Formats: sequence, C-alpha cells, structure tokens
Amino acid sequence: MLKELGFYKGVNLGGWMSQCDYSPERLDGFITEADIAQIAAWGFDHVRLPVDYNVFLDEGYGWKEEGLRRIDAALALCEKHGLRVVLDLHKTPGFSFDVQEGEAGFFENEKYQELFFRIWETFARRWGHRGDTILFDLLNEVTEERFLSAWKRISRECVARIRPYAPETPILVGSWAHNSVRTVKDLDAPADDRVFYSFHCYDPHTFTHQGAYWMPELRDKGGQFTCAGCGVSPAFFEELFTPALEKAEREGTELYCGEYGVIDVVSPEEALGWFRALHAVLERHGISRCLWSYKEMDFGLADARLDGVRKELLELL
Repeated sequence: MLKELGFYKGVNLGGWMSQCDYSPERLDGFITEADIAQIAAWGFDHVRLPVDYNVFLDEGYGWKEEGLRRIDAALALCEKHGLRVVLDLHKTPGFSFDVQEGEAGFFENEKYQELFFRIWETFARRWGHRGDTILFDLLNEVTEERFLSAWKRISRECVARIRPYAPETPILVGSWAHNSVRTVKDLDAPADDRVFYSFHCYDPHTFTHQGAYWMPELRDKGGQFTCAGCGVSPAFFEELFTPALEKAEREGTELYCGEYGVIDVVSPEEALGWFRALHAVLERHGISRCLWSYKEMDFGLADARLDGVRKELLELL
C-alpha cells in the first residue's frame, strides 16, 4: 500500500527542523527550494521531515505559530515539486533518542503524554486534510525495552486521538532499541489498517557507524571495518529482516524503513557495497524506505565525498 500511495523511495531532511540550534538562520537556510527541487530531480517520491518540539512550542509548552507556519511552508514546497512528506516527531517533551538532550520522564509522566497527544491532535487538525499525501511518524527511536509497554499504550491512544481529524492519513509506529528491525516482533497489532510498522537500519553498527564521534566504542575505529569483514551481504539483511517481515504479514500490515545510511568516515566505494546489499533485499520485498540523510549530518547524500559514486548510488535508491 505504501508504494501505491507514493511512499517508496525517500530521503530525510535531517538537521533542518531537528538536531539543530533552531536559529532563524538554520530554519530559513539549511534546506531551500533548490534542495527540494534537487531531491525531486534525483527521482525520490517523498521526504521525511524530522521536527523537534522546540520548533513549534515555547519553553512553557505554548504554541509558536511561526513554527507551525514553517512546517506549512515546507509541506507546500514539497507539494510544489511533487514530493509526499513523512512528518516525524523527532523529539517530544520528556523524550529524545539522544540522551544528551536531557529529555526524560515521558513514559512515566501523564502530563508529558497528554502534551504528546495534543501535539498530534494539532498536527492532525492542521494537516489531516492532506490525506495520504502526508504520513505521520509518531516518535523517533524509542530507546529502551523498559519503555515498550508504556509506548504501546501511548501509541495506540495517539492513533485514536488523531483519527477524528485525519481518518485516512497513514501512521508509522516503531519499536524499541532505537527502532531496530529486530524489535518489530515486540509490537502489538496495528490499531487500524492505516498503521504501519517502522524500523531504522544501520546494521551492522561496526560498519555504518565506525568512527562516530558520539559513540565511544567506535570513535577511534574509523576506516577499520569493511563490508566483507562485517559480513555484509544480501543474505545478512534477508536473515535480519525475516522476523519483522513475518510479523508484518501476520498482522496484515507493511514495513517502512525510515532511516538507513553509512557514516561519511567510510569510503564511498565501501558504502556503495553496503547499499547494494541492503537494497537487494528492500527491493525483493518491496519495502518502502527513506535514506538518512539529504545533506551533512555525517551521512549526507549531497555531500561532495559522494560525487564519484552518486550516479550509481541513485540508481540503487
């Protein structure tokens, strides 16, 4: 269904309205119409727009209309260039996938949860009329298993809060361990037939995140791992995805890979090998996906380092 709706080959707009300083300079200039036009010209059919609550809520959690208007403008720009949009709440009050953000308490605090529901009700009222040209991604990367029980309850309630305003809008729900494909099996059945399972794929981390400055165990290991040495192959991804594929089939839904990519420390040629192996399996099973990320953010598709392989890479994506 997702492919038929036009959500098949996408790229993330990471670092624009999330994981940033939220300055006017960043919000106004990091992604421009020229970037959106380029994404469309490269053959993508959608983008994923990560948004932190800081963009549209003030310090007291009141609404900032200017932030909502920025999202309005982003959606209009994508529509102008024929791109659908996955609207991803990347950070909510009380939770971020990045513990360094200092957000805590969401899964235990009813006030934070009610605010989360209010955010999505507002999004649904404002953009639910777009139907299946927009897709709601409820929350980026639940981290720990201890949050799972609460998250399953919260996500089901959130879908119920959304539906009066956006009855047809597709919705994504991911699992724990940073939205690992390995934990899709732990999710409940979808709340309705327009809810889909989301996962992110950076496996194996020793390859895709080697040299990552935010991961102490890999920080000093840039350039040490190859695809062959890490066992990267279509067979590796087939085995990795099989339990999630079987879970989705049992529950009558589909998988969506909302993030995947290789850090810029890895040589373009090695990165291409990883993409080739992964995409063989994504294509075999018709799994919709969204590359991380369009530019910069340590994974940028548009970055100069990929100039020599980008043509071949885009043919895979």
